Amino acid sequence: GVAISTYAKYCYNKLQKAALTGAKKGLKKPNIEEIRHAKNAVFNPSMFGSSLQDIINMQKERYPDRQLPWVQTRLSEEVLALNGDQTEGIFRVPGDIDEVNALKLQVDQWKIPTGLEDPHVPASLLKLWYRELEEPLIPHEFYEQCITHYENPEAAIAVVHSLPRINKTVLCYLIRFLQVFVQPANVAVTKMDVNNLAMVMAPNCLRCQSDDPRIIFENTRKEMSFIRVLIQHLDTSFMEGVL
Repeated sequence: GVAISTYAKYCYNKLQKAALTGAKKGLKKPNIEEIRHAKNAVFNPSMFGSSLQDIINMQKERYPDRQLPWVQTRLSEEVLALNGDQTEGIFRVPGDIDEVNALKLQVDQWKIPTGLEDPHVPASLLKLWYRELEEPLIPHEFYEQCITHYENPEAAIAVVHSLPRINKTVLCYLIRFLQVFVQPANVAVTKMDVNNLAMVMAPNCLRCQSDDPRIIFENTRKEMSFIRVLIQHLDTSFMEGVL
């Protein structure tokens, strides 16, 4: 009894996102549960590819008092629970794509399966969640400010505090999380210093809208520098205990 136009609009939006970010399938064929989930997704929106506000609205019934997306905090906690801060190449080495897809399906059903062993799997899914947000974590209208102040800590921090409340809270949680990994004792094991972390995380926070390869190349360096400055200088102590 559902209009075909409802499915058509949903599939068109999915196709547009796939054209931008690529397919996310591994080597295995979809299993029955994945097919069932895909069929119902038009009526049960995913936490992946949605806006931050939509995600907060989705979780209102389950977590009415949370200021942060459950998917963000739960996956971050899982990375640390699996000793990701003591794992070489964390956030650089991809998790097994089929395991990441399986975890994504579970997360969209508000579950984190027990028995996860590889921290690269939740780390990869966490990066994917940031990257697939409907609008970038740092909205487009703030992009020019970011790449203008990419070497100025004071101005960069001012940009963060001017973001919409939900974007600011989610970004500050991410930066506080990354600040765990830049502790010297952790870097000695992970080989992921502040430069490496900024390199892998900047594309998940900022999106250059230019099609000019020269501008994209030049801005990539500035995006990385902006995130590096935040990891090094942003005081995230006010985020302690915020969920």
